[in-house]
This record gives sequence, structure tokens and C-alpha cells, in this order.
Amino acid sequence: MNGIAKIDATGGLAAFAYPGEHPVMALWMHATHGFLQRLQTALQQRQIHPARTLVLLPYAQLRPLAARLWVRRFGDGFAPRFETTMNWSASTSALQHSPTDIRMDSTWDGLTAQTLLAQAGLGDQQTALAGLLAQTAHQLAPLAAACAPQDRAAWAQQARQDAVLGMATGAMQWELAVARIAVEWAALSAYASDVLFDPAQCPDVDCLVVVQGIATDPLVAGLQAQWSERLLVLPLQSSEHAEQTRTDAVQLHPCRDAEDEAQRCAAQALQHIAGGTYPVALVSSDRALTRRVRALLDGAGVAIRDENGWKLSTSHAAAGVMALLQACAWSASSDQVLAWLKACAPDFVPTRDALEAALRRAQVRDWRHAAQTPALQKNADLLAAVKTIDAVRARCQGHHTLAQWLGCLRAALEASGQWQALQSDAAGQQLLETLGLQGGASTDALLNESLWSQHRWDLAGFTRWVSDSLEAASFKPEYPETEQLVILPMSQMLGRPFAAVLLAGCDEVRLTTSPEPPGPWTAAQRLALGLPSRETLQAQQLRAWHSALQTPVCDVFWRSSDESGEALLPSPLVQLLQLAADGTQSAFEPRTARSVAPTPTQAPQPSGAQLPVAYLTQGAYDDLRTCPYRFFALRQLGLQSVDELEAEVDKRDFGVWLHAVLKHFHTALAQTSDAPRATRQALLEEASLATTHAMALAEGEFLPFAASWPAVREAYLDWLQTHEADEHAVYASGETEHVQQLGTLQIRGRIDRIDHLPGGGVMVLDYKTENSDKTRARTSDPLEDTQMAFYAALLPNDTLRGAYINLSEKKASTLEQADIVEARDALIDGMLTDLQSIANGVPLRALGQGGACDYCQARGLCRKDFWT
Repeated sequence: MNGIAKIDATGGLAAFAYPGEHPVMALWMHATHGFLQRLQTALQQRQIHPARTLVLLPYAQLRPLAARLWVRRFGDGFAPRFETTMNWSASTSALQHSPTDIRMDSTWDGLTAQTLLAQAGLGDQQTALAGLLAQTAHQLAPLAAACAPQDRAAWAQQARQDAVLGMATGAMQWELAVARIAVEWAALSAYASDVLFDPAQCPDVDCLVVVQGIATDPLVAGLQAQWSERLLVLPLQSSEHAEQTRTDAVQLHPCRDAEDEAQRCAAQALQHIAGGTYPVALVSSDRALTRRVRALLDGAGVAIRDENGWKLSTSHAAAGVMALLQACAWSASSDQVLAWLKACAPDFVPTRDALEAALRRAQVRDWRHAAQTPALQKNADLLAAVKTIDAVRARCQGHHTLAQWLGCLRAALEASGQWQALQSDAAGQQLLETLGLQGGASTDALLNESLWSQHRWDLAGFTRWVSDSLEAASFKPEYPETEQLVILPMSQMLGRPFAAVLLAGCDEVRLTTSPEPPGPWTAAQRLALGLPSRETLQAQQLRAWHSALQTPVCDVFWRSSDESGEALLPSPLVQLLQLAADGTQSAFEPRTARSVAPTPTQAPQPSGAQLPVAYLTQGAYDDLRTCPYRFFALRQLGLQSVDELEAEVDKRDFGVWLHAVLKHFHTALAQTSDAPRATRQALLEEASLATTHAMALAEGEFLPFAASWPAVREAYLDWLQTHEADEHAVYASGETEHVQQLGTLQIRGRIDRIDHLPGGGVMVLDYKTENSDKTRARTSDPLEDTQMAFYAALLPNDTLRGAYINLSEKKASTLEQADIVEARDALIDGMLTDLQSIANGVPLRALGQGGACDYCQARGLCRKDFWT
């Protein structure tokens, strides 16, 4: 590759095609106002040896870069020690946090915040205000840390007045209380940077150099009094370099929407990498857009260094832990327990798939009823699996301290095989560290000595804490050895020599010129406390923007519409670039258009000759008549979807419930001869309550249908009275299974109800809760109605009648199917003929006609949408 070798963003060597010196290199290497030259000149003037100099950089990514560039600029020899405040403090200070210290970790600071609120008499509001208190304290902590420990009391005295400036005691009582507690909390805390206020603890440092980046570090003012002339403050970017603004290499990419923006951004990155222009920086304030771009680039095999990371709560490891805690709840659904089992080791419950199938067949929605399910009680292996699962769930019950809960959680993870999986996964390891599950001396001290250590929580409270902790933590995947693209915030572009930068999400919503200051502070409070004002944040945003524009190749992306279709304008910063028409240009489409020849498919015509049909049900034969391919896919191949365990009762569940109620009612009614209307009404109501209990329907879950049940009940009793008087029918059986052998074919089915008629006749009845017009359409042509004819074929009787009972709130009516015997004989002949055709290899063609395809489970298999 033709080009010149440059030092990349992480301090390694990368080659990319750029004529001349990289613009950012001037910031470091310029002979007069480059940072390294200014640093060496200052040390020489003070007669300080570089080896006894500590340089605190604004962020850690500059450390290897600064060290390499020093060697490149001044050759071999002594060099300063390049660190960041956090790294240097952590390596020098052996700080042991007290129970009330701010740890700048939401996982633990949120707990301390709740305790402090309770101690302040705000126990009823501690859950609601804890997050605000922790956030407020985290904003005040850098200001308190900027004072020497001996001066912190004086800072607190002034901050007590400044923090409540302009707050009305009535209207803002909660904000006032939070501000006061946050000030005291920040003043009482110790900080790792306290070591910097004692030069005696740094005997090998003659000069402390604080490098200012985009933002000003408040620590500088506090260190000045302690280090005096031994403190040197240098801006990373000199005034000469800051005044330079490059727009000659900026390309503008207006996009239609978020997906178009992500695709163009990914395509432009691939174009740069293919041309040797990398490492590429990706800067975006839109988390969802960044994830989408990363997914596209991961699929293309790009080596990515993600310095932003993503929320730990979105990782697979976090999902498995949360699934365990949700499955341990007393009210856990079967779906929640099954979701957890799929995150466990395969040998934890070897019969997991069989257990899931049994639960779905029996429609056991609530896990607490699983052990009492007849289908599971008859199977020793499945019942043993339920006991194994419940033994682990029992570990996470009751009220415990946080230390005890973490022990319970670890035991449950180990028992289910999840612990080993977490230890072998990078995100899992961070999860264990975030929650303190791996223990250690510092964690044990934290759990046993903190203000909240003796507080006892139930499972819901512990689950909420775990969820909040994982949501607050960020996971950064392992960096590749040589990255082609780096994802980072715009504020960390300063001083890093990328070959190209992709500035995505540059619309008026996501890239504002005046960022909203964080926290509940007013402008007056920010000024008094020393927090950055809106104007300061605006200036920092502008400096970061100009720093990004120093990159040799700069692509700016924004969308012209949001998810709801509302129009979006480019950011004001982009509009300024557009005004500089001489230096910017609209970019060409980075995506390459490809001509794809349409390749339509033919309707499938498989043969089912090698899949003999052992038996037929009414539903299976209806599938065969509706679409032979559906019969082949769903019945012969058995590719049916798994039934969902819905939490809400639907119309189908109401039909199942009603069938069971009527069977229960008629069984009880058969024991009472000539029962009056009031007795029948009581028996039917008793049957409804017993069925509701047997089906484990929660209180209120059946409410929409329970409201209409009295009207349906009365309508059915009216119909029953008329039916018995007109037909002189006697209830014989309900919900009975029947099997009939027709030569080599066996048919099976369940009949809702059979009545005996005078003279030995039989009447087959089927309950319907559908619209009456739909039921009436079933009886319009006996030869087209397979259901009633199929039920007739299940019975050996030569003379019988068949009818549907349509049940609604208004009335119940009988819709009889005429010529049922003739329809039955025609159906039997058709079934035998059709199955013989299948055995002979006649193709089972996908028909794709009418509304049969609208809700067909096999539509994705037959590929109807791609037919010619």
C-alpha cells in the first residue's frame, strides 16, 4: 500500500494513504507550538529532568500515543511518565473506603443513598429519590475532590448555601433535601486523588504536569496551592492550533432515515478500509445507530475497537441471571421458568424439551401448578425435573441481607450450571464483578460494613437492585490487536490521529449546539458551585467538533426524518459547514448498486408416499382439503409451531372453558331428575366456579368473559329447556374420545356432546362461540362441512342427526346439518380416495387460494410470496 507510516489512535503504527504530515500530528510534533515541544521547553526552563516528571493526560487512550511520540520526537533517552489522574491515583493510593464514601459506582452508591435518605427521615421516599441523590452526589464529588482534604470542610460550608440557592422549601422540598444530603455526602467522602494533595507521597516527582483537553479539570485549582511552582498546566491544543479549522476534506451525507444512515455509514467505513484509509473513527451520540452500524461491520469482518461499549444489561449473561431471578418469583409463569432453563447447562434438566412440550400441551401458564398437572404426575422423569427446578428456586426465597442474597444467587447459578458459563464469558465476568459475586476482601468488607449491610430485602427488591446495577454498568468487549475502526465519543477525538472519521447522528435532535446540563441544578446554582454552565458545555461541544474536523477525511451523516416520519433538519453545526460551500461537498453514494436477477420459485409439489398416514383427525383432513401442502408440512412432517402459554385469556380459552363447564354441568344434572330452573342455574354456576378453579385462572384474569357469562348462562338454559321439550333429547355424554377403523385407515376425534333421541336415535352436537353467520355458513352445504360429517363417521350408528349449538350473550340456537348420513358416506369415500392418492405418490401441491393462506403456519415453507 502506498502511503506513509503514522502512529494510530492507540499508539501503534498504521499506514494509510495521506499526502504529507497528518494534521493532528502538528498538535503533538510541531517544532514550536506542538505539545511535546512546549512540554520539553517548560521542563528545560525549570531545569527539571523528564524522568522525574509526571504528566497527567485527559484520558487513558493518549498514554501509549504520547509515550511513542516522545521517543519519535526526541529519540532514545529519558521520558516523562504519562498517566491519567485515575490511573496514577489508583497506583499510588491504598485508599480504603469508609461506609459513607462515594465510590462513583451506581451499584453501591445507590444503596448508600437509600440509607442516607432513611436516616434523614425520608424512608418513604428513599426508593424514588435514591437515584437522584446518587446522581447529584456524583456531580458534586469532583468539586469536593478538587479540594485538599483539610480544606473540604470549608468547601462544604459554602456549598451548603450554594446548593440550595433559589430553592423554595415548599414546592421543591424533595430537591432541597437531596441537595443538602448530597453536599454532606460529598464532603465526608475520601477520594483516590487525595494522594495528589500531598507532594511528600510522590517523592520521585519534581514536576506535576496537568494536561487540559476539551474540558477543564477542577482538580487543577486545588493542586495549585499544594504543588506551587512544581505544578505545570499545559493545554493539549495550543491556541495557534485551536484557531485552525479544516473543511476542505468534509463530505456531507444526508440520509432518509435511521436505517439509511446506518447503511451509508457502514458502507463508507468499508470503502475507507478497502482503500487503506484506516483506522477509522466512528462518533455517534445515537446508541441505537451505533449498534446497527457495528452489526453491519461485524458481518463484514471489520476489526472494531469499541471504547463506548454498551449496557451490561443487554448482554446474554445478564439476560440469563435476570431470567433466573424472575423464575424464582412465587408468581412466575411457566414461560419465565422455561426461559431460564434455556440459559442453564444442558445437563441441569436433561428432559427440558419434553417438559416444555408437556407444559404447553396442558396449557400450564403458572409454574406453581406444574407439579399438580396430571400429565406430569404420570411421568416420573418430568416430575423429577420439576422437583429439581423447584429446589433451585427455593434457594432464592425469603428476606435476606445483600450479602446473603448474593450467596443465594451464586448457589443457584452454580446448581443450574450458569456459573461456569458466566466465568468463561467476558460479559459474564464483568457481571460477576459488578454484582460482587466473586467475593474478595474488599467486597466482603463492603457487604458487611456498609450502612446498608444489615438491611433485609425480599426477592423483588433484590431483583430490582440487580436490574438497576446491570443497567448502570457498561460492557466493553475485548479490543482487537489491530483495529480498523474505533468507536468513541467526540470529546476523545482530540489529539488522536485517525485516518478518517464518521460523524453520525448529526441532526438537530442528536447533535445540538447547546447541550442540556445534567442534574437538577439551576443556572445560579451551577455558577455558585462551579459546575459547568450551559455556555461552558456549548464551548466544549464546539471544541470537540472542530477537533473532529481536523481528521484528513471527515464524513458527516444525518437523517432527514425520524421514526414517526417527522422531518429533521441537520444540526446547526452541520448547517455552518453547508454555508462554507467552498470547503464542503455532498458525498457520492457509498453503497454499490447490484443488479439481482429475479428468481421466482414454483409452487412446491412434494410427494408424501414415504410418509404413511397412521390416522386422521378432523383438523388434519380439513388441512388436506384446504391445501395438500399444508397437510404434508404440518401433519406428515409434523412441523407444527409450539403452543404459546399466553398470560391473557382469549376467545379460544373461553371456548375451552365453556366446553368444560357444560360437561361438568350435565354430569351433575344427570344425577337430578326434572330439576327446576333455579336448581339448574345453581348447578351451572357451580360448574363455572369449579372449572375456573381447575383451570387455575387467576382472579381478574377471566374478567372480560366473566362479565358476559351470566347472559350466556341464561341463554343456554333457555335453549336447553326448548331443546328437551322439542326433541325430547337426553344428554348421553360430553367431551368423549372416539376411534373408528375404516379399512386400513383409523380416524380419531373428540365429540363435544351426544344426545339420545326417542326411538334409539342419536344426535351429535358441537358447541360454537363464533359469530352466528359463520356457523350458519357451515350448514349451507353438507358436502363442504367436514367437521360434522367427520363426527358422524366416528360413530357406528346408521341413523343419526348432527347440529351446531351457537352460544352467545343474546341467545343460543340450534343449526342442524341436513343429510348428515349422506355427507358422512361421501366424506369416508373422499378420505379413502385421497389417502390412496397420497400412497400412490400424487403430488401434494400448495394451492395458495383464498383466505387459507392468511394465517397458515406453513406459508414460510411453501414460499408463496416468491412464486411466479
